[in-house]
Amino acid sequence: MSDREVMEFDVLIVGGGPAGLSAACRIMQKAQAEEKEISVCLVEKGSEIGAHILSGAVVDPKALNELFPEWQEMGAPLHTKVSVDELHWLGSDSASKKFGNWMIPKTLHNDGNYIISLGNFCRWLAEQAESLGVEVFPGFSAAQVAYDDEGNVEGVITGDMGLAEDGSEKDGYMPGMILKAKYTIFSEGCRGHLGKELLERFDLDKDKAPQHYGLGIKELWDVPEGKSKPGTVIHTAGWPLGNEAGGGGFLYHLENNQVVVGLIVDLNYKNPYLSPYDEFQKYKHHPVIAEHLKDAKRVSYGARAIAKGGWASLPKMSFPGGLVIGCDAGTLNPAKIKGTHTAMKSGMLAAESVYDALQLETPPADLEQFNDVLQSSWLGKELQQARNFVPVMHKFGTFWGGAYNWLDQNIFAGGLPLTFKDMIPDYACMELAEKHVAPEYKKPDGLLSFDKLSSVFLSNTNHEENQPCHLKLKDAAIPIQSNLPKYSEPAQRYCPAGVYEVVESNGESIFQINSQNCVHCKTCDIKDPAQNITWVTPEGSGGPNYPNM
Repeated sequence: MSDREVMEFDVLIVGGGPAGLSAACRIMQKAQAEEKEISVCLVEKGSEIGAHILSGAVVDPKALNELFPEWQEMGAPLHTKVSVDELHWLGSDSASKKFGNWMIPKTLHNDGNYIISLGNFCRWLAEQAESLGVEVFPGFSAAQVAYDDEGNVEGVITGDMGLAEDGSEKDGYMPGMILKAKYTIFSEGCRGHLGKELLERFDLDKDKAPQHYGLGIKELWDVPEGKSKPGTVIHTAGWPLGNEAGGGGFLYHLENNQVVVGLIVDLNYKNPYLSPYDEFQKYKHHPVIAEHLKDAKRVSYGARAIAKGGWASLPKMSFPGGLVIGCDAGTLNPAKIKGTHTAMKSGMLAAESVYDALQLETPPADLEQFNDVLQSSWLGKELQQARNFVPVMHKFGTFWGGAYNWLDQNIFAGGLPLTFKDMIPDYACMELAEKHVAPEYKKPDGLLSFDKLSSVFLSNTNHEENQPCHLKLKDAAIPIQSNLPKYSEPAQRYCPAGVYEVVESNGESIFQINSQNCVHCKTCDIKDPAQNITWVTPEGSGGPNYPNM
């Protein structure tokens, strides 16, 4: 540790998504308004801001209106306002029924929202942050939390560069730096590995429901000019998931003759043979979706876990030395299926709490009042109103859960005097393989459906091959000795990037990890039934490089 360079700031922000960037901008706005000198540093593990950002995305501009009221004049990349908003029930591989507008929960209406590339939006936010004086460091992974002698968070340690797979130092080795701050804000996105550590160390999720997750898989397509319908939003429920899993699909028409299509699969599914990736390939063949992709070209692919537990799973977000915000904490509003505006608001509230504390003669270690501030804000009220959305879907299924949510949201505005909680972690929902049969997945046709490796290629994923594996097994024997006989080793199927394989060598089964394929979705860290896999950050700049996603 003594060999590491130390840099000190007033505020350190980990993660260049909408939460972290909004926090950075808001702190500097307040500092400039009051003519205060505050140093703010933001580190991002992607090769550039936006490289690891993946979302649908239909965005509510509510938080942006507060952060930058003149965002349109400033050139924010929100160009495509929602003009067509549809919800379909897919009853089979060919049947469908379009819901009337009155049948859709109000929270799912998209009036006034925009279809955007969240990656491009984050790139724009980073430009605003830098213009305000924030030091933005892409390509630096926050590998460890740094603690002081009293056990308080004092910053992070960035990852070493130039380590070989066996841990030895290669030519050009550079040790990571210690970045210290009076307050550190963690905004790593869903299932951030440092956020996960902080929740455990400080018991932040005590008496809370476990976080629940979905896996979102998305593709970007170029469509012929005559088929482009900018502003069109299509959501679907039902097939192909049916009774096998919760979730739903989406297709959005962007500007520039582009369409995004995706499927979200709830990770509390039971069947170990289910493959979210292959369910998505099936999904694109449904006539409701396929008609938009005819004669189109697939240009990008990605996948990312989504924290969707909502209010019941929201942890205490403060600890000695900092805050955990955005999807790192789980601020997504599941009733709206939107997390950008909520992540931004959590970042803005965090910024204000941190800024106010820095003005005190003796700033408190734990900004506990932040939790009350968040609860009393419109963000807290949104999450409270949506508190039952996910638990009732888990309890009653997509159809009847949806009916309850329609009543709760449309008639009672989330005010029904009932509170449901799902206390079973997603990984614990998986059942033994002997209780299930494998779904039928057809061979990809190369037109609408594709194999995993060609998809990973389109994610522009790259990792230095000779580096320590960032997918850690607590017990290397579990995949073959336990998961294989019990669950037919589901990592082969729940991973949407072909990272995990069971291969045969000399009559022996071997668990193979192709870590170079990893798109950083974190599904393995969430869904492994033995909780044996821990995702940690690889070398900075490693992973996907998403364009326009």
